[in-house]
Amino acid sequence: MRILHIINHVQNIGNGIVNVAVDLACLQSKNDHTVAVVSNGGEYEALLDFYDVRHWQLSQTREPLNILKAAWRYQQMIQEFQPDIVHAHMMTGVVLAGMFKNICKYTLVSTVHNEFQRSAVLMGLADRVIAVSHAVANSMERRGIPKSKLRVVSNGTLNSPRHRNIQDYQPLPLQRPAITTVAGMYSRKGIIDLIVAFIKVAEKFPQAHLYLVGDGPDRSMFEAMVQKTIYRDRIHFEGFQPEPQRYMLATDVFVLASHCESFGLVLTEAREAGCAIIASDIDGIPETLDNRQAGILVPPQDSQTLATALTQLLKDKVQLHRWKCRAQENLQRFSAARVNEETLAVYQELATNYNTSQVVERKEVLVGK
Repeated sequence: MRILHIINHVQNIGNGIVNVAVDLACLQSKNDHTVAVVSNGGEYEALLDFYDVRHWQLSQTREPLNILKAAWRYQQMIQEFQPDIVHAHMMTGVVLAGMFKNICKYTLVSTVHNEFQRSAVLMGLADRVIAVSHAVANSMERRGIPKSKLRVVSNGTLNSPRHRNIQDYQPLPLQRPAITTVAGMYSRKGIIDLIVAFIKVAEKFPQAHLYLVGDGPDRSMFEAMVQKTIYRDRIHFEGFQPEPQRYMLATDVFVLASHCESFGLVLTEAREAGCAIIASDIDGIPETLDNRQAGILVPPQDSQTLATALTQLLKDKVQLHRWKCRAQENLQRFSAARVNEETLAVYQELATNYNTSQVVERKEVLVGK
């Protein structure tokens, strides 16, 4: 097949949508498909080139003049590339691809990564809509996307072309016990809840340290909050890290306190690294933690319950070890290869349906004659 992926950029900034799209493009090219990516560029261009994936530069900023330019440039690209499948991973790409799909005769696939955004309903313009969890699929159906269009391909990035095997990373010398999160510095990621929970347990566990790995627009607000506490020397803002695995391998308890989360890709990486996990019981997170088998779930926006869960793990080494072991079970389903195989199956289903409809149309024409 000739497959074209549309994403906003291919920067190495920890964006899960970009990471999954880059994985798919590389693995599909490795499987002898002809693959191209349309984006505004970034560090992963070199990786795409290594896997013989063509990259076209295209800015998709939502300014009227730029959108017109993007539409004209996109039409040129697809006329040259002649894709069978266009796979859009973000809203602007779906709208752009939807404008030309009937003219240029390709089928359109979208993946819903962040269904909590209002614009996510526009992903339903595609012929098939891939949901990254059953929770996302159910939400999209409630929002009016026909069930016949929806397919669930659970997320996964383990053994990704983008990074080394987990055993090849050197753990960092963190202060132990180490509590870590890897997340964008946004309020919706529950960073305040985690900080408050840590403050509640810090006196009881004077050796414990909290590591906040990631960057984002709300970071300065979180830092100002921490500076007012007596535990500011034990709460570390590490910024974006291209190799968060080095933190995870040295972590005792990994926390994802999100208020909303379609899947929680970072949890699969924390599981692979052997962290005990506490996460919000919200959206797709329970699926990522095998419905409580691989991690402890707590209500979102509840710092007291989070603090209680942290206390139970930090005071009981046997329980802590047990949860670390449970996190590493049943990991094969989170491989990037499995995501690619199931995505290709969606493409193949569309191609089969398209070919069948073409045969029917030809028969109808012949009968008419």
